[in-house]
This record gives sequence, C-alpha cells and structure tokens, in this order.
Amino acid sequence: MPINILMPALSPTMEKGNLAKWLKKEGDKVKSGDVIAEIETDKATMEVEAIDEGTLAKILVPEGTQDVAVNDVIAVLAGDGEDVKAAGSAAPTKSAPPAEAPAPKPAAAAAPTASPAPAAASKPAAAPAPQAAAPAPQMNGHDRVFSSPLARRLAKDAGIDLARISGTGPHGRVIARDVEEAKSGKGLKAPAAAPAAGPALAPSMSDKQILALFEPGSYDIVPHDGMRRTIAQRLTASVQNVPHFYLTIDCDIGKLLAAREEINAAAPKDKEKKPLYKLSVNDFVIKAMAVALQKIPDCNVSWTEGGMVKHKHSDVGVAVAMPGGLITPIIRKAETKTLSVISGEMKDFAARARSRKLKPEEYQGGTTAVSNLGMYGINHFTAVINPPHATILAVGTSEERPVVRNGKIEIASIMSVTLSCDHRAIDGALGAELIGAFKQLIENPVMMMV
Repeated sequence: MPINILMPALSPTMEKGNLAKWLKKEGDKVKSGDVIAEIETDKATMEVEAIDEGTLAKILVPEGTQDVAVNDVIAVLAGDGEDVKAAGSAAPTKSAPPAEAPAPKPAAAAAPTASPAPAAASKPAAAPAPQAAAPAPQMNGHDRVFSSPLARRLAKDAGIDLARISGTGPHGRVIARDVEEAKSGKGLKAPAAAPAAGPALAPSMSDKQILALFEPGSYDIVPHDGMRRTIAQRLTASVQNVPHFYLTIDCDIGKLLAAREEINAAAPKDKEKKPLYKLSVNDFVIKAMAVALQKIPDCNVSWTEGGMVKHKHSDVGVAVAMPGGLITPIIRKAETKTLSVISGEMKDFAARARSRKLKPEEYQGGTTAVSNLGMYGINHFTAVINPPHATILAVGTSEERPVVRNGKIEIASIMSVTLSCDHRAIDGALGAELIGAFKQLIENPVMMMV
C-alpha cells in the first residue's frame, strides 16, 4: 500500500504551514530519518524527517505552496518492492473538496480554535453586500474553508480572510472570482459575532473606510505575512482578555555596571585572544527576574479557568526583534544558570531567531518575559503580556539622573523598569513585592549569586 506523507503539526498551535522546499525529488530513495522537506511556520523554518522507508513516488504539493493545512497529504511514498508508478498514479488528488462536506456552524456558536483569536476578530471588515443566492462556504472537520489554491493565494495577497468570502463554486467552494469581487467589498460577510458575555467593543473602521481617507496612488499595500498576523491576533487577544495593570520603579544600576565591567575584563580568552563571553545589562536583567520569581513564587504562575498553574522554575522569555516582527526565545531554568551561560544562550537564540531557525520548543511556553528597548534610547514603556505568562518586564535605558542621598544631590545611573501584571493571577501588592525583589537584586548583583 502507498504511504501518504502528511503536512506535520510542528507546534501545538500550528494549523497551516508553507512548503518552502523539497529536499528529495520524485524517484529518490528515502530512509527513516532522512530530511525530505523544509516547512515554514509563522516564526521558523523547520526540517521534516521521513518516518517510513521507500521511494518518493509522487509530490502532491510543490515547493513554494503556502497555507497547507496540517494533515493534508503532501506526497506519496511507495514501500519497498512496491511499483512506484502505480503508487504515484494512486495518489489522492486535491482538485476538489469532498462531495458532501459538513455544514458550517453558525458564526455566533462557532467552537473556539487553538489560536488565541480568530483572524476575523483582528481584521477590519468591509461593508458586506447582499448575497442572498450565494451558497454558504463549506468547512472540513478543522473549520477550514474549502477554496481553490489560486483563491487562497489571491486572498492572502489581498489580505482578506477566506472565512469572510461567500463562495460561489461547487458546494460553496471559494474560487478566484469570489476573491476578486471581495476586493471591492462584494460578497464579504461580517466578522463572526463576539461572545455575548462582556461589554461590546467599539466598531473598527473597514479597509474601505480607511483607504478612502487617502488619495489614490499615494500609498502601497503590503500584505500581512503569517508572523505579523499571529502577532496581531495574540496581542489583540491579550489586551482584550487579560486585565493588565502596570508598576514602574527606578533602579540604580551603578554597582551592576561596575560588576559587568570587572567580569568582562576578567573573562577568559580563546585561542584567538577573544573573550569567551561578554555580559550585557540584559543578561543581568534576565537573571534578576528569574531569581525574583523564585523569591516571590506566587508571581511565577499562569492563569487557567480550572486553577492557578504554579511553576517550579523561572523560564524567562526574551523579546528579540527580527525582520517582520519579533519572537521570544526562552531561557529555561534561568534561576539556575550563570550569567555567562545566559549570555551565550541569548547570543545563539538571537542569531537563529533572525534566520528563523528556532524550534517551537525554544520559543513556546515560559513563565514570564523581558522586553528591553533601552538600546534604542527608550527610557520608559509598557509591554503587553504574552499568555500564558502572568507578567512581562519592560526595561528602559540606563541614564545619568540627579538623585538625593543623605541630603545631597548626586548623579547616578538610573534604569526605569515597568512590570505588567495579569490582575486575574496577581494583585497589586503581590506585583509590588515582585518588582521590589527585582530592584533589590539588580541594584545588588552579588545577591544573584547567593
């Protein structure tokens, strides 16, 4: 029997991926463990290994194809001794949806998806035109709208959510003509209704309303890629669903700067006389936040409806800017690691993040996060919590400011930090204890070593 190779789920929340490259061609022998393809998710490019042996009989999804659903058949493998041509001829086709697809669920009663917020909830809506005769788009078992490959590509380029397009093809399938009409606002459905509980949100401006404010030809439209859409959805969901409050405190990092200079000067050298490590202020911040969470364990938590998740270790995510967005690789068990180890891990993470080579387990999860914009000269800002975290620390730049000590004005190196807290999990006094513990550690870095 031919063996179907499916689009793998490379992370718990992955629903679609882009087939970036085939590393094997039709007719090639494949062994278990061979890397056969590269798949792009919203934040990383990952290699896919074969789990069976045989001959690659047929490639069904060519490289460069975007938005391939998880568990879609992407290729067929002929087993040992099996006729390769026959296996390729028997490969399933992807030209049409099943004849009888289950009817779509009503928008108001739609089941929640694995992603933090549906794409339609974070996307402006164009005014829908009456489409009484248009059939409803059909869904498969994963609530995915059936559509032609060309329609999917056109919709992605135009920044239009397929779920909002009324399909006129067979069985409600969305075809290219439907996407072209949707660009002008025709055939677009309103976004899915928000849950009844909670106050109604103010309506957003539609794409058409926004573009009407600007002179035609005075702008270009750059379609959103998967990363930007994911960031928009997650952070919109965070602001809407997580009750944030903010605590700001000033930290005197004079001792830290002196310790950093002394440690870097004493760093061992490699064969080329280059230091094996060079600590940054951010390395101290990561360590201090990790130790502070151990000192105030009731802040090292994640909120769930069923109960509070209390974490044993401080897994600190660190925001890293990359082309088109950002990603948050995680220093696991940061409270147990030395500053030099933290520094080395962060340099490796940052380099691989910018080339989209991080593995999902390296940026998913964590118990808190740090966002440092001090290197850009920002002295104060607030950061949005990234669930399932209950906190995130926003770090500003270090600058010389006048302070009063023993009745005298002196100049000190002051760094402002702001802690964002999830009020469902952390109350004000508890958050104040955490940021107070962080201040004590960052101002007295020797305490991190105890």
